[in-house]
Amino acid sequence: MALHTATAIIDLSALTHNYQTIKTLAPKAKVLAVLKANGYGHGLERIAKALPNADAFGVARIDEALALRAAGIVQPIVLLEGFFADSDIAILAANNFATVIHNQQQLSAILNAKLEQPLKVWLKIDTGMHRLGINPEQFSQFYQALSQSPNVQKSLVLMSHLGCADDKTASTTPKQMALFDALCADSKLEKSLANSAAVLCWPESHYQWIRPGLLLYGVSPLPQAETIDGVKPVMTLQSSLIAVREIAAGEAVGYGGAWVSKQKTTVGVIAIGYGDGYPRHAQNGTPVLLNGRRVPLIGRVSMDMITVDLGQHSTDKIGDIATLWGKGLNIEEIAQAATSIPYELLCNISRRVKVQLAQ
Repeated sequence: MALHTATAIIDLSALTHNYQTIKTLAPKAKVLAVLKANGYGHGLERIAKALPNADAFGVARIDEALALRAAGIVQPIVLLEGFFADSDIAILAANNFATVIHNQQQLSAILNAKLEQPLKVWLKIDTGMHRLGINPEQFSQFYQALSQSPNVQKSLVLMSHLGCADDKTASTTPKQMALFDALCADSKLEKSLANSAAVLCWPESHYQWIRPGLLLYGVSPLPQAETIDGVKPVMTLQSSLIAVREIAAGEAVGYGGAWVSKQKTTVGVIAIGYGDGYPRHAQNGTPVLLNGRRVPLIGRVSMDMITVDLGQHSTDKIGDIATLWGKGLNIEEIAQAATSIPYELLCNISRRVKVQLAQ
């Protein structure tokens, strides 16, 4: 008997479909496709190679950028957190990486570097999220210094980040956009503000560059598990049913006896757990898709297994394939049941999960 352990099925046709959908939403903007955290768990190099028309790729760390170059990716690559050490600057120059600048230390390092070719720089301004970015009153100083430096290409990109783009009623987003517009008013440089949520909710934030991440992978960036028409899940997480057993009313299942059956029923065990990246805090009742129907999670999630209530009249068999999220079962719903977010679930996929391309 051949049972399947936890497997992430990656549908690259869904990825290209989602990319075209995003282009339709922002037809005049260039796309910086965000691939950080191993392509949101989908495979860094795999996703980049499947997006040959992307205008640029965004990563968090220099190791991710180097991995893309080693895989033969030639498109521009932007380090969204910038560089962490002065010694990184030579690596940026040698590999034609662009870097975000968001503090004085990075600015000083670039101005004082000895470079044969200037670097591409994205200048990040804090317009209200208060995470990364220079203060608005620093903008003129940074802009002038970068514009006049022979170490910096003249085609700066000005950027900021929205803290509440997923809230269509948030007053903070118009305030951030207004501040960004005011600071950039005298500049003809390209600008970037929109993440996935802003691509959907705030078309006036699209400017010349958009930075979609989660939406590329067919997952909604909006709250309350709100699904998005026109995108398809790129990842479907599956595993096998490895045990089927009947239990009587009053019998407990799993560690701590956290779930007790109210009636005679059939319990199924599926070979996946938090060791694979399935959320440990998924609540009783979290749906699992099995043989065309939704069955509820019961008991605590273990490292390698979960249990589900198959019902009194189950005909499910060992070896049947269960879908944990993806095609037919939105990851947004699973994340909500686990008091988490889709980003975390996707990024937590572990190395032991097998990867298979959809046919």
